[in-house]
Amino acid sequence: MIIRNINGPEARETTYIAHGGGTARMLLTSNLLKSMEFFAYAVVPPGNELEEHIDPLEEIYFILYGGGLMRVAEEEREVTAGDAVWIPAGDRHSLKNTGTETTAIIVVAAYPTR
Repeated sequence: MIIRNINGPEARETTYIAHGGGTARMLLTSNLLKSMEFFAYAVVPPGNELEEHIDPLEEIYFILYGGGLMRVAEEEREVTAGDAVWIPAGDRHSLKNTGTETTAIIVVAAYPTR
């Protein structure tokens, strides 16, 4: 069994600025996982944005709290707590916090197998 706490030393050591507008921590990565690339936690302060980028990974953003404007490829939609957003590998995507509270997300990423 592997347990990682968001405030534990292993997670704190991985803290980085995510795509210009958020702070992220990797909780589990491919050095431990067999079929996923990573499982991460990120926060985006009000007015900040995870800037548009492209990953070679299939991702899911799960909004824990807060929300904002999510863009995947050519589609933009408002997202809020409880929403899960699927991002196909190779699609441009971004998340702008348009609210007044911090947005927190879980990001799960894996290389597509189909």
